Amino acid sequence: MSLADSVAHLSPERWEQANRLLIRKALAEFAHERLITPEEDGDGYVVRSDDKLTAYRFRAVRRALDHWQVDAASVTRHRDGTELPLAALDFFIEFKDALGLSDEILPVYLEEISSTLSGTCYKLTKPQVPSAELAGSGFQAIETGMTEGHPCFVANNGRLGFGIREYLSYAPETANPVRLVWLAAHRSRAAFTAGAGIDYEDFFRRELGAATVDRFHGILRDKGLDPADYLLIPVHPWQWWNKLTVTFAAEVARQHLVCLGEGDDEYLAQQSIRTFFNTTSPEKHYVKTALSVINMGFMRGLSAAYMEATPAINDWLAQLIEGDPVLRSTGLTIIRERAAVGYRHLEYERATDRYSPYRKMLAALWRESPVPSLKDGESLATMASLLHVDHAGASFAGALIARSGLDPVEWLRRYLRAYYTPLLHSFYAYDLVFMPHGENVILVLKDGAVERAIYKDIAEEIAVMDPDAALPPEVRRIRVEVPEDTKLLSIFTDVFDCFFRFLAANLATEGIVAEEDFWRTVAEVTREYQEATPELADKFAQYDMFAPEFALSCLNRLQLRDNKQMVDLADPSGALQLVGTLRNPIAGF
Repeated sequence: MSLADSVAHLSPERWEQANRLLIRKALAEFAHERLITPEEDGDGYVVRSDDKLTAYRFRAVRRALDHWQVDAASVTRHRDGTELPLAALDFFIEFKDALGLSDEILPVYLEEISSTLSGTCYKLTKPQVPSAELAGSGFQAIETGMTEGHPCFVANNGRLGFGIREYLSYAPETANPVRLVWLAAHRSRAAFTAGAGIDYEDFFRRELGAATVDRFHGILRDKGLDPADYLLIPVHPWQWWNKLTVTFAAEVARQHLVCLGEGDDEYLAQQSIRTFFNTTSPEKHYVKTALSVINMGFMRGLSAAYMEATPAINDWLAQLIEGDPVLRSTGLTIIRERAAVGYRHLEYERATDRYSPYRKMLAALWRESPVPSLKDGESLATMASLLHVDHAGASFAGALIARSGLDPVEWLRRYLRAYYTPLLHSFYAYDLVFMPHGENVILVLKDGAVERAIYKDIAEEIAVMDPDAALPPEVRRIRVEVPEDTKLLSIFTDVFDCFFRFLAANLATEGIVAEEDFWRTVAEVTREYQEATPELADKFAQYDMFAPEFALSCLNRLQLRDNKQMVDLADPSGALQLVGTLRNPIAGF
């Protein structure tokens, strides 16, 4: 690739469109989080900059949950009676005080915005695939066909650390096949843990193939090293070139780490950027790697210490689901994180606390593929795809509904029973919560209709909110103490505000499901679940899904305050930015 080709996507026209789309989202989400207060202005709205001299005018539809559906084409910027071009970097500087951007955070946040804009420009160069066509596509075509990223976060493609060459090589939307780098890690500093019934030797021969394992062992023997003293560990190529070769130079020099080269299988990066799907053998495991890149409020590392308990936590949850008739009846499954390997750099450990990014530079886990579980006629789609809208304004969810031939409300009801009912039951029966955003859920589809849901990203994301819960010793890490009045936010925020809010708006805009019908259906499925489990009536009264309102928990405020570590991992609920309340859209039903 020539130097000029590397930035071919950055044309004036695409840059203008990307800025318009990002400012539209900023106006919508910052108004939702009450960082800015639009005022009525003729047939639209206006917001004014910190110095009151710049005005942004736009038209918007206001929906349930204080959702601002801003018309991108209507957004204009004015100063001193003159209309100015839309420029996202200027926008954040003009609203710096309103957004609470400190002098320290502002330039780094602008870098994340620049990266997000650049990514949008790249996506605008891709062939325009109508949602109706994407709805008939394969799992990975849907995964790499997404254009928006997280629906709430404005700077949602920061990926600080990636240059353009790495972006084009490793970003999910570029859909380039990747081969992982393999290291041998000395057992004195590395640990492998696995779920019940998994043997290290056997696991790697199945995952890598016997020939590759033998080749790797041969490299070690040629160096006079004994393969029995080492564990194999896969590494994101970026991590090898940019971190381990420098930051872990001592480990390489002392042969605690030995580079074995690339594996044979090709992978595709998933929406979460550091998780890979095996395209050579789709039935093999996903591989999740450490990646010391800052994206959406966190360094995307993987903790070696956390890896040790990961398979046990997954086995525990799989057993719980298997043994619960309500969860079984919804069809819910998880794709278990079956094995994990972590490397401990002892000197960095002595120099840091347990939450330091220096402790999260070298670890990996293997997660089951959902492919072998499919029955005839079933296909897969990441749930994030339901919020995808194509270039013509047609939603992926609407395309699935059309494909199913079902009445739209019936389609919605089936989806809710598969995805939402298990979340309710986990909460009320076990005080168990997931991080159930679109990227952490895979939908199993048949002719466009949702058959069942698969939850993923288990060990790092689940929590049991009962401090007295009887958990096996190796699973106790997931026990958290959460204030009583914020427990139900795990559903109100993560499901209602961060997912349903957007799905309801898209379906209403297209005239597929009226907003009132959407929320009525959510209410009906909630009642249906509660009536089917009368033994939990006390819990339903204690944590009321039909409460008139709930606290507004703001995600962008977290990132604007600290874009490198937006939540204190030692006290996640203490980090919440709660600002006023939202009217509960199912309260009236």
